[in-house]
Amino acid sequence: MRTEFDRELEERLLRYTAIDSQSDEESAAKPSTAIQLDLQRLLLAELTEIGASDVRLTDYGAVLATIPATVEGAPTIGLLAHVDTAPQFNAAGVKPVVHRNYNGGAISFADAPGLTLSPEISAQLAAKSGHDIITASGTTLLGADDKAGVAVIMSAARRLLADPSLPHGKVRIAFTPDEEIGRGVDERLPADLGVDFAYTFDGASVGEIEYESFSADGATITIRGVSIHPGTAKGKLVNALHLGAKIIQTLPHVTMTPETTEEREGFIHVYEMKGSSAEVTLKLILRDFERDGLSAKGDLLRQVCATVQATEPRAEITCEVRPQYRNMRYWLEQDMAPVELARAACRDLGIEPVSVPIRGGTDGSRLTEMGVPCPNLFTGMQEIHGPLEWISVQDMAVATSLCLKLVERAARV
Repeated sequence: MRTEFDRELEERLLRYTAIDSQSDEESAAKPSTAIQLDLQRLLLAELTEIGASDVRLTDYGAVLATIPATVEGAPTIGLLAHVDTAPQFNAAGVKPVVHRNYNGGAISFADAPGLTLSPEISAQLAAKSGHDIITASGTTLLGADDKAGVAVIMSAARRLLADPSLPHGKVRIAFTPDEEIGRGVDERLPADLGVDFAYTFDGASVGEIEYESFSADGATITIRGVSIHPGTAKGKLVNALHLGAKIIQTLPHVTMTPETTEEREGFIHVYEMKGSSAEVTLKLILRDFERDGLSAKGDLLRQVCATVQATEPRAEITCEVRPQYRNMRYWLEQDMAPVELARAACRDLGIEPVSVPIRGGTDGSRLTEMGVPCPNLFTGMQEIHGPLEWISVQDMAVATSLCLKLVERAARV
C-alpha cells in the first residue's frame, strides 16, 4: 500500500546513501572520519529548513534538534539514528538503485553481474512483492543501516513541524556518528539530549521492538616475534604470523564463531589480522547476552594467548580486552514503560510487535546503560553490511507511521 511518505522517504534515502560517511575505528578523531560531517551538515540544513529549533552540530559530531511540544506535561522523547556506515565493506561511491513494484523474483546488480538477491537468499523478500526495493549497485553496501533511520526520523519530523495540530510532547532528535565502531554515544550526549526516554530507529523487520542486545567487549592481541634475515634464520626466527595463526586455530572455531552461532548463542569473532613475520595484531569482538558468558569468553581468549605464549617464550604476546557496551535488558526490564509504549503504538497500526534479542548493539545499548532508557525500533533494513543490503520503501513508511503514533500516544500518558 502506498502512503504519503513513500516518495519523501525514497528521495531522502537516495540522497543520504549517496554521501560516503563510513567510520574508521583506527582513527582517534571525533568523529572518526571527517566525511561523516558532510552528511551531518546536510541534515543540519534540512532540520533548519523544516523549522526545527535548537538545531546544532556538537563538537563530538552529533546533530541535535528540537520539535517543540504541542501538548504540555507530556514526556520528552528522543529519536535517534546514526549517520555512519560500517567499515567492514566498501562504502565509497554508493549508487542506490530503486527496483519499483518488485515482482518477487531475483534482483540483479548493474555493477556486479554475478551477484543476485532473491527470496532464497534473503527470506524477507518473499513478502515484498509490489514493494519498491532499494539496493546498491553491487560493489558497495547500501547504507540503509542506518540512513533509513535518518530518513524515517526526518520525514516524521517534517510532518510534525508542518502540522502543529498533531498532539505530542517535546521531541529531541539526535543523529550520531561512529555507531558502527562503538563510539556513537559521547559521554556528553545524555545531558545534551535531555529526554525522559528515547528510541533508536536502527532495527530490521517490521514489527520488531527490541529491548535486548548483546553485551560486547573488544579485544586486541599483539604478537611480537623475532625478526631476522630468512637466509640465516635457523634457530633464531620467531614468526609472529605463525603464532597469530596458531591463536586463531586454537580458538573454538567450530562452535563459537558468528557463522556457527544463532539466537542466544554468543561468539568470539576474529575480524582483522595485520602485520608481518616481525609483529602481528589481531582484532576481535566478543559477544554474549549475559555478563558471565562474556567474561568467560574473555578468560578463554587470555588462556589461549597464554598457552601459545608458553610454546614460544622468545615471543611477546599481549591480550587487551576492553568493554564496549552491555545488554540494554539489564536496565529496561526494571521499567518496561518505553517498550510497552512502542508495542501499543505498533498495535495501533494493526501490527503485532515482536521482541527478539539483537545479535548486535545500538546506540541505545550505551544510552540505556548511561541512564536514558532507549529501546530499538524497526526501519525495514535487511542484509546489512554487505553488497546485498536492501530495504523496502513501504516498510520505511510503516516505521515513519510508528514514529508519529509513538509521540502521539506518549502525549496521552
